[in-house]
Amino acid sequence: MRSERAGEPGGLRVLILVENLPVPLDRRVWQEACALRDAGHEVTVVCPQMRGFTQAEEVLEGIQIFRHWISDEARGIRGFLLEYASALFGEMRCALKAWRRSGFDVIHLCNPPDLLFLVALPFRLLAGVKVVFDVHDLWPEMFEAKFGRRGPVRRLLHRAVLLAERCTLALADAVIATNQSVLAAVQRRGRKRDDEVFIVRTAPNRLDTSAPADVSLKKGRRHLVGYIGVMGDADGVQYLVEAARHIIQTRRRQDVQFLLMGSGPEHADLVRLRDSLGLSDFIDMPGRVTNEFLFTGLQTMDLGVACDPINDYNDHCTMNKTLEYMAFGRAQVLFGTREGRFSAGEAGLHVMENSAAKLGDAILELLDDPERRERMGRLGRERLNKELCWERSVEELRKAYRSL
Repeated sequence: MRSERAGEPGGLRVLILVENLPVPLDRRVWQEACALRDAGHEVTVVCPQMRGFTQAEEVLEGIQIFRHWISDEARGIRGFLLEYASALFGEMRCALKAWRRSGFDVIHLCNPPDLLFLVALPFRLLAGVKVVFDVHDLWPEMFEAKFGRRGPVRRLLHRAVLLAERCTLALADAVIATNQSVLAAVQRRGRKRDDEVFIVRTAPNRLDTSAPADVSLKKGRRHLVGYIGVMGDADGVQYLVEAARHIIQTRRRQDVQFLLMGSGPEHADLVRLRDSLGLSDFIDMPGRVTNEFLFTGLQTMDLGVACDPINDYNDHCTMNKTLEYMAFGRAQVLFGTREGRFSAGEAGLHVMENSAAKLGDAILELLDDPERRERMGRLGRERLNKELCWERSVEELRKAYRSL
């Protein structure tokens, strides 16, 4: 298992596979790759060509990256099948390239999907490569939230998703989970021992919290409400657009501007929804933005929103946006998912029903109470720095690798 090429004695050659985002855009995967590099391991990442990261091969900060073509992000069953079939083909091709170049001792699988075990299996069987399963999301719950289980095709695919999860857990030598509820689920389903499972929380690292604010983003209005993140069918951004309509047209508030930063398969539909509701002057949706713009937006907004609806899938998810609002000392309004309540704690005003009107009312409640917003933001930053910081997760990641 030792690699003479790695940075220090005992270092491993690690191949990380991620399907749904490229690096370094996928912040969690990139932070893990950098932490493993800093621990003396030799790291290669395989990821898709998308979201502006289209170079097939490059080296960034000492980490080798291979990117492969992938079909459009899944929006229906057909897209689901095409996306994952093309991803598996590209990942296997890049994994073989990495094997020919320098080999690897560990293959680190970042879900979703849970089909990546198909890439790892031949290397495990033929070369004894160890497998780390990095559970970002519970894929069966994610599938059900996106597609449901009505109809014979969906029921069959859901059973296949459950089987893929079991196969990946059976193959894994160590399992990493983003939070306690995910860890409990995979430990139960995979029958893993306590010394085989680890919590590596997603937490922001190296964010420029000193970035200047830009009041021009408020478009002359008193308040700026912000959203950052993916805009897919599981992210609930339509609730925020409808909440903005409730605030502006029902509650007759003309002093609130919205800035929704991020892209995804639903972005174009959300822009059309915004325009059909006559809200284009009140909601800016610039798509994917630079880090500089993102940090300035976070610094300028009066509060953030996490509108991921309450369901079995989101209940297990730690949302990056929630932690990033906390890093910038911003209070937030969010639907009361289980992990959302845990992560935000007193930094969030939790809406316990998937209701755009109630989301809008909660936003106004905080906008009209600046002292409460300031206190919530301060508590959130303190909680992030003391209890949920990335440094703690780095130690758990290193512990997982030492177990190999």
